[in-house]
Amino acid sequence: MSLADLFIIAVGLSMDAFAVSICKGLSVRRMQPRHALICGVWFGAFQALMPLLGYWLGSGFAGIIGSFGHWVAFVLLGLIGANMVRESFGEEEEVTPDFSPKAMLPLAVATSIDAFAVGVSFAATGTDIVAAVSFVGVITFLLSAAGVKIGNLFGTRYKAAAERAGGVVLILMGLKILLEGLGILTL
Repeated sequence: MSLADLFIIAVGLSMDAFAVSICKGLSVRRMQPRHALICGVWFGAFQALMPLLGYWLGSGFAGIIGSFGHWVAFVLLGLIGANMVRESFGEEEEVTPDFSPKAMLPLAVATSIDAFAVGVSFAATGTDIVAAVSFVGVITFLLSAAGVKIGNLFGTRYKAAAERAGGVVLILMGLKILLEGLGILTL
């Protein structure tokens, strides 16, 4: 998987955290830099940790998966992307202005569950996990921190669109991996 592919996947995965960060920014009357830093650290760390855990689990199956790795990546990324798109049309969740660990931990876990499955697909495709979790963590940190500011300025107007875009990106990356694995697409 190329660095450009990893970057695109990182952006797609970070869209859930970005959307929640927008809501967190909306929930505070006066945004402070610490609000952006707290969201960035929590979401970035968990978005990096979960694919690492998924990779470790998936590495045990990599030998079994072997030549079907591109199918595994396609199915996992497709399902995750489709779920993100579906959720973007659902009810908006209430987000409080609480930035304590008690409030942030469940949000960080909830927004990073998808990244666990992507970590399994990283193992199936033999992706460099250090580069992958670095990209995912840093991109999520940056977008989450920016999301707090955007939410504080503009409100939730971009939340659903961000989730939809992230879902579509993951579906397209899964399709690209499948087509490359089948020898139909060479980039």
